[in-house]
Amino acid sequence: MTGTSTVLVVDDDQAHRTMLRTLITGWGYGVEEGEDGGDAIRKAQERPYDLILMDIRMLEVSGLEALAEIKDYNPAIPVIIMTAFSSVETAVEALKKGAYDYLTKPLDFDELQMAMERAMDHSQLKQENLLLRERLGAQFDLQNIIGRSEAMVRLLETVAQVAPSEATVLITGASGTGKELISGAIHFNSPRKKGAFIKMNCAAVTETLLESELFGHEKGAFTGAHRRKEGRFRQADGGSIFLDEVSEMSLGMQVKLLRVLQEREITRVGGEETLKVDVRVIAATNKDLLKAVKEGEFREDLYYRLNVVALNVPLLTDRKEDIPLLAQHFLAVFAEKNQKRMRDLTPQAMDRLLKYDWPGNVRELMNVMERAVVLSRSEYVDEDVLPLSIQGNGESEPADALKASPVANGRLADVERTAILETLESAGGNKSETARRLGITRRTLHQKLKKYGVME
Repeated sequence: MTGTSTVLVVDDDQAHRTMLRTLITGWGYGVEEGEDGGDAIRKAQERPYDLILMDIRMLEVSGLEALAEIKDYNPAIPVIIMTAFSSVETAVEALKKGAYDYLTKPLDFDELQMAMERAMDHSQLKQENLLLRERLGAQFDLQNIIGRSEAMVRLLETVAQVAPSEATVLITGASGTGKELISGAIHFNSPRKKGAFIKMNCAAVTETLLESELFGHEKGAFTGAHRRKEGRFRQADGGSIFLDEVSEMSLGMQVKLLRVLQEREITRVGGEETLKVDVRVIAATNKDLLKAVKEGEFREDLYYRLNVVALNVPLLTDRKEDIPLLAQHFLAVFAEKNQKRMRDLTPQAMDRLLKYDWPGNVRELMNVMERAVVLSRSEYVDEDVLPLSIQGNGESEPADALKASPVANGRLADVERTAILETLESAGGNKSETARRLGITRRTLHQKLKKYGVME
């Protein structure tokens, strides 16, 4: 190991701390000190130590209490517990709370050095990461929706209550928060789970085609309608339909959707036959629908028909305690997808993820982890493979980078293209959210993407 690796030594015995500082610096590590578990928690949240060596019994906040909080915040930091009171029960409790190893006082210095080297080498996978790998198969198991924050626990408790019912559900939340995953959890934990689960992004097609996509059309109904087509509602008969970005529907289409919800029947475009459908509707939006109602952009009667049960998916920045679990989950997913052996994230990489604001929410984190897996040259994701915006905690590029930028060279088209692509990436590929952030219409965004050869 090099001298750049830093160990936090936590012990309320000043003499013991001094002895350990002398010993550990002699092995080539940097050392910082803390005299209580509270110190350890605060310091671990301020910077990502390569290792924490901590006594178990301290006057104010014990080592076990501090261990639990540190592992909750940044599980990538390895913690070795020390104690003068050797007992199997205490050792088991420390290991259950995430301790990497357990040493008894007086310390065997050779044993300590080897334990430190193993811990900072990350020679073992964390138990929590192993459990996440085992759960990858259950795609829509409620317990597989990653999150232990209070906000997510409350959301999943509500999902568990709502899923067995027939109630129409409106899922709100910013782009990239996981609304589609919640909709899947509702369907696959409902009595309709053996039926079809059909998804439709209402902003992905033009207004003229949306009616045909949802309700189907008869042969000859319009130019290009060479045969009868069944719409999404018929495909979902006996199951559920997920209407994403429902706020993007025109007022005319909103009237037709309202009729389906009220009468449980549809009519194909160009047809006269009324067809009964048995479909549960789950809708989602990243907009404030009540505000849209007040502004005349969304029908009030449809709003109340959709809003029988309202679920809000929290921003990732409002549940940062879930970031370590999500990052490790995506690490496992993309390691398997890319056939790479990946063990974990370094404490420094995890610290960067925890301190970033995540405007693109979970989708952005997923994209960042896929990039990190692809670019990593070792079995650990380090901070150097993270995007510059995350490495710098959202700070701007250095002056040298700005001098070399397209702006300085006057290539305005390049500047615009770069701005659009970076915004699209941070929005997780969601074009409606990208247009909103750029302050342009979705149509304008589409034209610019086509102009720059980003889409056909």
